[in-house]
Amino acid sequence: MIITIDRKYGSGGRMVGEKLAKLLGYRFYDRELLKIAARESGMHEDVVSHFDERPAGSLLYSTFLYATMPVTDALPLNQKLAFAQFDVIRRVAQDGDCVIVGRCADYVLQEQHDCFNVFVTASTDVRRERLVKYYGIPSELTDKTIKKEDKMRSEYYNFFTQRKWGDASNYHMTVDTGRFTLDGAAALLADAVHRLEAL
Repeated sequence: MIITIDRKYGSGGRMVGEKLAKLLGYRFYDRELLKIAARESGMHEDVVSHFDERPAGSLLYSTFLYATMPVTDALPLNQKLAFAQFDVIRRVAQDGDCVIVGRCADYVLQEQHDCFNVFVTASTDVRRERLVKYYGIPSELTDKTIKKEDKMRSEYYNFFTQRKWGDASNYHMTVDTGRFTLDGAAALLADAVHRLEAL
């Protein structure tokens, strides 16, 4: 089964994904997708990391180019990187069981029937605490950081999918890590996966 995880900034979605992958014995992909895409596209990882999950340019223009020719230098760097990552996502999904965090994976794999799409959220208070605890962000900057990062993730997702980021209809399950904790959310999702695999 392929598990895709979208997440609000500071909700712990990446950590839940890692814990879930360990519980299930699945492969885990997050920034690894960026590294693979950068290497295969001949782009330096330090440069492209700045553009990871960042929207830009005209969606119609980029979609037209992508549909009519291979990814070329005609595309803005962040779009070239996004499409390269989409190709990597399709390939790793073909290899079977894995957890993929972010990067529109639910949309990219929408035709694949063995996908379980998850959205991870938490209250603003919980996210503030995690930003201070895990990322070392000063408490006075947490609100600004949350707003900025959520906005970029939302714009990136909406830009490339023409869907609405966080909309429940895009996901099979939403988990609140403030309510369940990171370990609890991973255990809950693992149970859901086992139930799906038993169907």
